[in-house]
Amino acid sequence: MAETILNLIDSGADDAVALAAPDRDPMTYAGLRTLAGKTVSDMNALGIGRNDRVAIVLPNGPEMAAAFIAVGAGATTAPLNPGYRGEEFRFYLEDLGAKALFVEAESQSPAIEVARDLGVSVYELSVPDGASAGSFEISAGEPASDPGSIQTGPAGPDDVALVLHTSGTTSRPKIVPLSQTNICASARHIGETLSLDGADRCVNIMPLFHIHGLIAAVLSSMAAGASTYCTPGFDALRVFRWFEDATPSWYTAVPTMHQAILSRATRNEDIVKAMDLRFIRSSSSSLPPQVMAALEETFDCPVIESYGMTEAAHQMTSNLLPPGARKAGSVGMAAGPEVEIMDLDGSILERGAVGEIVIRGPNVTHGYEANDKANAEGFTNGWFRTGDQGMFDADGYLSITGRLKEIINRGGEKISPREVDEILLDHPAVGQAVTFALPHEKLGEEVAAAIVLKEGAEATENEIRKFAALHLADFKVPRKVVFLEEIPKGATGKLQRIGLHEKLGL
Repeated sequence: MAETILNLIDSGADDAVALAAPDRDPMTYAGLRTLAGKTVSDMNALGIGRNDRVAIVLPNGPEMAAAFIAVGAGATTAPLNPGYRGEEFRFYLEDLGAKALFVEAESQSPAIEVARDLGVSVYELSVPDGASAGSFEISAGEPASDPGSIQTGPAGPDDVALVLHTSGTTSRPKIVPLSQTNICASARHIGETLSLDGADRCVNIMPLFHIHGLIAAVLSSMAAGASTYCTPGFDALRVFRWFEDATPSWYTAVPTMHQAILSRATRNEDIVKAMDLRFIRSSSSSLPPQVMAALEETFDCPVIESYGMTEAAHQMTSNLLPPGARKAGSVGMAAGPEVEIMDLDGSILERGAVGEIVIRGPNVTHGYEANDKANAEGFTNGWFRTGDQGMFDADGYLSITGRLKEIINRGGEKISPREVDEILLDHPAVGQAVTFALPHEKLGEEVAAAIVLKEGAEATENEIRKFAALHLADFKVPRKVVFLEEIPKGATGKLQRIGLHEKLGL
């Protein structure tokens, strides 16, 4: 079993397509292997070696995917959101202890000035004219360190391949180091779950500074000798043209992206009819059952909802491909690591009991970097505590009942925002809904909901509350309903519950 990126990309046939992109010639596996070997050699010559951290600030696309693979073959990749401002880049570059920064040729990113101010070496990645998708060359420059002082050559299984920060919605972002073994194990788990092989083609619309796109779309495909069609990032107006060009067998996305795709499907009926998807994958936040049903009806293929997080190098559980069962509202069965339910005292609970979801396995990080407090809180008896609340049914399918930090505590009554979301989405006028906590002077927290109405639909706050009251206990009914053109989302398209009242000025 491959335990390093270099071993992992050996799986593809020399002439098989590894990376593709709009209006570009594809890169073969032979080309990808050559690029990875040359990149490791070029980095070594610049004084960048194993476990040295290379911050990568590139737009979504084949070069970003290739850089993740090629740089990760001999150093530690640290992909950063190109949309960050200067102060954000300063925080992340300092916190990571980056040795080098890779940017695209002629980049105007504020990361460049910040890096130079911090003494971080900056190198441009240029794309030769007419080169295949993903090709790049590292610009010459002063070495980041003495080339004789580094660990040269390909990375080993225990070397750190990837460092990412947690979202930091309730505290300072934590550094998650993931080893070569961690990310290769996760890529393998995803491929096994989805039965990926060399004939598969994935369209990636996920940002490649996030674990979902990096591992689920790109690395799982590489582990299977399959191909990834790399788009410039999600765009609902262009995605059907990419589908037509790529002729994919699958794509993976977050629920808000799936909803946007569904909203434009009727305008692209010919493309939808011509598509031959083997499945659609959803992860990174809960998929409303209504959206799952609409996707399956529209694209005539199964929708596989999976459960992942950065600390697990993405996948932890997944629903199954046919003839296996997939259950709407469930994130499926353990799909790689061991998964259990734990109580506050650290005891593993029986099926049917509600508690905290915990995991352990080859894809799970060994711990946060330089954060003893977070590690003491996050690990119990070798199990990583996800911070999510859930339960297994009799068949071993996991349901997430809420994020522990997102559970609304209304005067002692505990309310799962997801439960309220799913009721609100049954209202014929509601297109999107996110339930969140609103501070309350006497109760501590009150239930509120932000709603985006379907195009051309109308509804009042009172109508929404009356509808909710038909299906929910009184204490779960939102006391405040706000109507928005768009619900605030994070950089990866995930809806943001925590702190939403502040974003909306409530």
